[in-house]
Amino acid sequence: MTSPEAVERVFLAKSRPRNMSLPLLTASVAQIEELAAYMPPLARLLADTFLPGALTLILPASRSVPDYMRAAGDTIALRIPAHPVPLALIEGIGSALVGTSANLSGRPNPLTAEEVRFQLGDRVAVVIDGGPCTGRESTIVDVTGGMPVIVREGAIPKEAIWKACGETMPERRS
Repeated sequence: MTSPEAVERVFLAKSRPRNMSLPLLTASVAQIEELAAYMPPLARLLADTFLPGALTLILPASRSVPDYMRAAGDTIALRIPAHPVPLALIEGIGSALVGTSANLSGRPNPLTAEEVRFQLGDRVAVVIDGGPCTGRESTIVDVTGGMPVIVREGAIPKEAIWKACGETMPERRS
């Protein structure tokens, strides 16, 4: 798993507030299950429907997840990317990686390696050019409670999340 020093460097490079935890990228649902204390059936349904892809699941964190990676002390944000570069890195090191947008906190997400270099400059040692980004940020769904909560609508529209959840979603949708 990611070292505390590496996580600190990400916070510094992005000028990201410490109360905004960093998500982890995994290569499989099995890795998600290792990092989560448990995976509710609805989380499994969403993972099977949308992962790999632009869905980030907020789940209860396993005790194996270090404190510096937990949001509010008990949750973790997890995603399986659809891009071959981060998947190869995760598979190569054999563990999850911090996976956040390559921008300064609060600034627009860069779509090219050149835009990353422009925003982050010498704050990062390396920029891997995996080609231009084609999509929006991931949709973040908190599945720690009885009902899923869409924290951020991104590339996967909320209607697609509701459709995948079927009858488990409430009638009133915001």
